[in-house]
Amino acid sequence: MGENARPGDEVGATTRRHVVGAGLIGLAVTVTGCGKDSGSGKAAGGGQASGAALQVKTTDIPVGGGKVFDQEKIVVTQPTAGEFKAFSAVCTHQGCTVKKIANGIITCPCHQSQFKIGDGSVAGGPAPAPLPSKTVTVTGTDLKIADK
Repeated sequence: MGENARPGDEVGATTRRHVVGAGLIGLAVTVTGCGKDSGSGKAAGGGQASGAALQVKTTDIPVGGGKVFDQEKIVVTQPTAGEFKAFSAVCTHQGCTVKKIANGIITCPCHQSQFKIGDGSVAGGPAPAPLPSKTVTVTGTDLKIADK
């Protein structure tokens, strides 16, 4: 028997230590797979970080507020009546998706970074940079949002 072997261990046999060790390795892979984009073109949640345009109705976006589209990782705002803006919904601090829009501010739930709905600029840290802007095309009551 090897120096770490116990009575009853057999060469080539699967032991409880093998099973537990494999489980811990699987857990480590799962945990490290969460979070920011690893350069695959996919957002952390599995959706596309960029690509196809988002189409929404102007009536879906409140004046002085906005709406987060989680799957597309886009936030669309209407700072003043008839003025529409769109930004990446991925916080520039640690890659969480922003969630709350109130009082002209977009807030990230992870560390409370805040961004202005008019231009995506940082209104409160710890975010180091503004939310990247998107192109908004208005046709009647339809909005088309695409990467710049």
